[in-house]
Amino acid sequence: MTPQEKEIADRAEAIKDELRNMFETNLKVFDWNIPENDDKTSAQLIAKVLQEELEEIKKDIAAGKYDNY
Repeated sequence: MTPQEKEIADRAEAIKDELRNMFETNLKVFDWNIPENDDKTSAQLIAKVLQEELEEIKKDIAAGKYDNY
């Protein structure tokens, strides 16, 4: 196992928890700001933004942006 594989094994749950917390925090903000909020639609829109940013991060990785971070 590489050092990176060991580190991700140790950190995976924390990373997932951080992402879910960010998602749920934003969903609460939608509820606060929109009295008649449709939670499912809001959840889909938030997930779409998160996915778009993840795709941008993947492009940056492929382009070498994080080769010497």
